[in-house]
Amino acid sequence: MPAHPNTQFISWFRSVAPYFHAFRGKTFVLAFGGEIFTQRNFVELAHDINLLHSAGIRVILVHGSRPQIEEQLKRRKIRSRYAKGLRITDPVALECVKEAVGLLRVEIDALLSLGLPNSPMAGAAINTVSGNFITARPMGVHDGIDFQYTGSVRKVDALAISGGLDAGNIAIVSPVGYSPTGEVFNLAMEDVAVATATAVRAEKLVFFSDAPVEDAKGKLLPELTAQEAADLLARANRLTPDTQLYLAHAVEGVRAGVQRAHVIDRKLPGALLIELFTHEGSGTMVTADKVVKLRPAAIDDAGGILKLIEPLEEDGTLVRRGRELLEREIARFAVIEHDGVIVGCAALYPFLSARAGELACLAVRSDHRDEGYGERLLRHIEADARARRLKKLFVLTTRATHWFIERGFVEAPVTSLPKEKKELYNYQRRSKILMKKL
Repeated sequence: MPAHPNTQFISWFRSVAPYFHAFRGKTFVLAFGGEIFTQRNFVELAHDINLLHSAGIRVILVHGSRPQIEEQLKRRKIRSRYAKGLRITDPVALECVKEAVGLLRVEIDALLSLGLPNSPMAGAAINTVSGNFITARPMGVHDGIDFQYTGSVRKVDALAISGGLDAGNIAIVSPVGYSPTGEVFNLAMEDVAVATATAVRAEKLVFFSDAPVEDAKGKLLPELTAQEAADLLARANRLTPDTQLYLAHAVEGVRAGVQRAHVIDRKLPGALLIELFTHEGSGTMVTADKVVKLRPAAIDDAGGILKLIEPLEEDGTLVRRGRELLEREIARFAVIEHDGVIVGCAALYPFLSARAGELACLAVRSDHRDEGYGERLLRHIEADARARRLKKLFVLTTRATHWFIERGFVEAPVTSLPKEKKELYNYQRRSKILMKKL
């Protein structure tokens, strides 16, 4: 039967479904500088934010305003002053901050309200909430430099932000803070983003940079632990100042308890959706530890394992097993998970009287098969078998004979199987028997 013209779409939609399930109800903080407005990229980003909101993701936007403040100062013919990478905010600069932030907040509201027909915003009904979410303190005097109305985050009103999200709104947090005495302070957007993500216990903190995180050869680094990212920042690298700044704050966020932090290229169309909803991603994800874990399966993994092996059962690669059987035998399984999603599994069935073990149900998700996960699972099962003092490992397969032969297995007759297994051998299935001495 010829493939349906929408087969590719169906396959893609199924591949992103686990992400929608995993992200629903989670809180994401999206942080971007004011440059995204001067480059007219926010319209496209607004469409993507709408999709996240429609998928049940709780979205917080933290925006910068540096170019807009510069423009306000330029109109007044006043030169900007910086020290230690921070603006020295005098009274005139503070008025420019207030004006720039106010205008940006209105612009964000307007662009999120675009209900254009024939666009991702068609029929969208997005409400936003903003307010005095940030309590700030003055930076004060450092090395003889008075930063005046430049401040730092003292406290984030997580309860107020969460209340707005609970009501179905997108929260907008601006880079200004207020003191208990009524003063206004200019804040660094990236500091506000980290403090907000930490306070609301966000699942993800995403920074939009002017360039990707790349190694010395110009290759994208898709995943880094916080320590690996810190090491990269400590040595000479090819990262832009923007990217270095955001990567450093991504590390800070993860170390403060944010589950995942991302640095993506704001100039890449659809970078946010690609990063969140594809395995390959578009930018760099920073985590507290490695995102790929090989571990013993737990009862809660049964659903993920079934979803993984069902396509292989349908095409006859694996013998069909139901949920009830799988749950009874879950202790025999090991799984590989990537960022919390099960992408591979394998099981060991020992036959102690014959000092042999059966490797069963070795499966890896199709979009992860070039990453060595099958090899890792095989080594894990072999190590488990040796720990049980088994002398040989066998596998029954109809499709992967050569893969196992390349890894030290040899073909064997049915008579070589343990007595219990030999009695259950399915001659109609005609599986190849492959054996390996341990």
